[in-house]
Amino acid sequence: MSVPFISFNDDREMPQLGLGTYKMTGQECITAVREAIELGYRHFDTATLYENEAELGQALNDAMRAGDVTRDELFITSKVWHDSHGAKGVDAAFTESLKKLQLDYLDLYLIHWPWPQAGLYVETFEEMARLQGMGQIASIGVANFYEETLQEIIARTGIVPVLNQVELHPGFTQPELREFHDEHGIVTEAWSPLARGEVLNNAESKNVAQRLEATPGQVAIAYLLAKGISVIPKSTKRERLEENLAAAQLELSHDDIAAIDALDNGAAGRLYKDPREFPG
Repeated sequence: MSVPFISFNDDREMPQLGLGTYKMTGQECITAVREAIELGYRHFDTATLYENEAELGQALNDAMRAGDVTRDELFITSKVWHDSHGAKGVDAAFTESLKKLQLDYLDLYLIHWPWPQAGLYVETFEEMARLQGMGQIASIGVANFYEETLQEIIARTGIVPVLNQVELHPGFTQPELREFHDEHGIVTEAWSPLARGEVLNNAESKNVAQRLEATPGQVAIAYLLAKGISVIPKSTKRERLEENLAAAQLELSHDDIAAIDALDNGAAGRLYKDPREFPG
């Protein structure tokens, strides 16, 4: 099943739909990733925080050894956590991530949260750029950044992140931040695109899904994809993995998109921590 690609400002590209692996652990993670590869997933997202880089790495390398996929077909993202901000910290964290993943390079490396109170995100990004220059990282970006922190990184390093991965889902679509991204050529990527499952019970999503003979989850994913947003839903169930992947083929009408747009609840729609405050 084909997934559209989305282009970066550094002339690289990635599959627009991928698999998030937050809270996947042990054999469950290995099995889910192997099944995802079998179904057609090629984009996988992890992080130091998830404590599953070793399991993801095992699944990826087993799949490559089995001839199910090649390294060039895969797109792998990981992220550096708060306790490794700063030049020395990120260097060690990245080396450990690469070792656990059993990979020679990462396709994308992100700062997981800006942690503005520590004030080290610019230094961290600069070191990531140095590692990129050594050929160990193909592209660098950020996660959970907001306009002010993005502006500071761009102004002080001269480098525009290729991507910003943020909380985004029907009901909380962050239009102002996405406009900033568009102006600077930054890809928007949505984590928690199904809002902890809340969108599955939304009446408007159900109505659209019924008309299209799809599921509310597929409608939510298709809605974000239609806006040019990258999406990384997480699931360990084969039927849900298949369902989410099939959402890439679902076409919503202008009226469908407008109906889901109307669900937006501004800042009140946020379900997780505000990056301006977290972790304090």
